[in-house]
Amino acid sequence: MSRDLQADLNMLGEVLRLAQARDFVRAGPMARKALDEGFEHPLLLNVVATTLEQEGRFAESAQLLERAVAMAPQDIAVRNALALCLQRLDRPAEALVHVEILLKQHPELGFAHANQGNALIALGFLGRARTSHLRALELDPGNVSAMASLASIASHRGNHDEARSWAQRVLSVVPNYPSAVISLAAAELAAGELTHATNLLHSLLADSRVAQIDAARAGGLLADVLDADGRYEEALGAYTACNTALLQIYAPFFASETPLITYAHQLTETISNTADRYRSSQPQSVDAGADISGHVFLLGFPRSGTTLLEVVLDGHPRVASLDEHELLIDAVREFMRDPQDLEALAQADEAQLQRMRKAYWDRVREGEVEVSGKVFVDKYPMNTLKLAVIARLFPNARILFAYRDPREVVLACFRRRFKMNAATYELLTLPGAAALYDVTMRLSELMRPVFGGNWRDVRYENLVTDFAGETRAICEFLGLEWMTGLDDFAQRARERERSTPSTAQLAQGLDRTRPVHWKNYRAALEPILPTIEKWVRQFGYV
Repeated sequence: MSRDLQADLNMLGEVLRLAQARDFVRAGPMARKALDEGFEHPLLLNVVATTLEQEGRFAESAQLLERAVAMAPQDIAVRNALALCLQRLDRPAEALVHVEILLKQHPELGFAHANQGNALIALGFLGRARTSHLRALELDPGNVSAMASLASIASHRGNHDEARSWAQRVLSVVPNYPSAVISLAAAELAAGELTHATNLLHSLLADSRVAQIDAARAGGLLADVLDADGRYEEALGAYTACNTALLQIYAPFFASETPLITYAHQLTETISNTADRYRSSQPQSVDAGADISGHVFLLGFPRSGTTLLEVVLDGHPRVASLDEHELLIDAVREFMRDPQDLEALAQADEAQLQRMRKAYWDRVREGEVEVSGKVFVDKYPMNTLKLAVIARLFPNARILFAYRDPREVVLACFRRRFKMNAATYELLTLPGAAALYDVTMRLSELMRPVFGGNWRDVRYENLVTDFAGETRAICEFLGLEWMTGLDDFAQRARERERSTPSTAQLAQGLDRTRPVHWKNYRAALEPILPTIEKWVRQFGYV
């Protein structure tokens, strides 16, 4: 049936008018009706997508916006809307692609620079994100989102004075802006102003407009404030509430999958009688696939001191690192999708292994770090579960294995807000954190003999109390000359491109005074102590 052109133009004009007035209650049904009648138009798709987002149906919204972009690739509004929707779906890499297309065509768009910065933050590139947000403010000095993001970046890096300044600018314009409140409260916590931090967070949590994820983050920070004030029972309740909310928020992404703990147990069982099969019969030269002088995997478990070790080593002129990148993705997809795939890994020929090595080094190059002639340190704690792949691909690599009192580690993992993935999802409960710790340590014990003398343990407490002695021994193990200045890591931590939950703490320097903390939560830890008791004893913490 032919359409009435003038009627369609009138309808589009009315939909546009209502959308510009943010009246989607009326604009949405009009746009939906036209689409249902077969009239496809970018504006209509964008309006209906917006109504779907308001209902929390982001995946359906993204599908409509992808159709709109395909129809009108030069349309700024629909491409920007798609980028924002992908960001909300936790697909920042895809969002970044669309933002960068926008900026290539329209570099004058301040909001696009801010959106680019937010996607980069989600991907962990804090330095590049800061540059994007500063550019956004040059083009649009009143961009509140950019200022709030600059506060968040500074907070993650431990630059709390800078974070406070940006956050206060935001809050003077938009009171109770969630990320700005959180950055300011973190700065107050760092300064010991616990009452002010508490009041800020309580005010935010009382605001019914605050999104669930922001409320969870605020609740986790409030728990940190209570912990710092010695109110441990209240802190435990706040940590539990925060993590319970995060479990619910991320359940659609992780709860339906095979739990990582289950997979790790299956993996450990598969390896238990076959570890020697992953020892290469044809060791490769140390620089296979890259012109490096050494290759190190820095492993362990989150919150065991791996970030401290990496930042320390990164101060050596002969060391290169990439912060925390997953560089073994291709080999994992090839050989570890299922524990039974390890049979293929054990039997892989040299051509297959060389292809996976190339994929690894290609990812290193994408990280834009100069590794030529240097010792390359690949720090990713949960790569401990990938030791069989490491053994087959890089048999001459050295392993630095960081460990710490297991009770401190499990508690710290429960208390910290990580970027969510299959592993960190398990850390949201104390039983989950303890179980994942246990199976990870079991797998490391199975694989340790495969590496022989190329494996060195690093006890966190020894590194803190005898920094010079431990770093000398580590440098000798890695074939590096020891040098003064390795302990000047606080500034390096503040300037790192990527951050972890440890970054802000490291930016304050080495803390040699912190007492045993897990005892403050002994009652909560009692049920999970049997799970990790073996490691408490084996690592000498009794």
